[in-house]
Amino acid sequence: MSAVWDGFRRLADFRGRDTRGRFWPYALVVAVLLYVGMAAAMIPAMSGFFEEATRYAAANPEQVTVTAGPGQYSVRINDPEAELMPDMSGLFWVMRLVFVAAGLLLAAAVTRRLHDTGRPGWWGLPPLVFGVIAATLFPWVMERFTQSDEAALGPFFLLVANNMLYIVSLIGLVVLLCLKGTTGPNRYGHEPG
Repeated sequence: MSAVWDGFRRLADFRGRDTRGRFWPYALVVAVLLYVGMAAAMIPAMSGFFEEATRYAAANPEQVTVTAGPGQYSVRINDPEAELMPDMSGLFWVMRLVFVAAGLLLAAAVTRRLHDTGRPGWWGLPPLVFGVIAATLFPWVMERFTQSDEAALGPFFLLVANNMLYIVSLIGLVVLLCLKGTTGPNRYGHEPG
């Protein structure tokens, strides 16, 4: 637990080095907290969508196929003209805030961990850049698709390409963060003890 508390204590400390044993417990706690935050934000948005679909089903039984059984409940809307897409703008803002929180909580720790491997902290930026691009493009592309805008296909494929680059850069960063630190002092300081 000392590694976790140390990570929170050193949120603005981009100097020095951190071992794998100090970095990973902190990073995993931050990841769990962020995923719990995302789930807490998504539950109200999704439950609102399901309530709206259920209300539509009750008002238009001839346009709906309901399947219920042990442990399952499914509502299929057979009306192609039904406008049931929920307003996701609030959820997109929450996703952006979670992404910013992740960047703020992990930036210094990732930098110190990269320093331990002899690399500058800038090597941690590519996933952040691709993530910002995705957070900007995703709501715009989704809005175009809900309007059945064929012009959204170009930005959609751009978003897919960006997300693939995000995944590749994130995997690369995780690999770098898993590497053994340099033995002895390096240009970022003494070997952590």
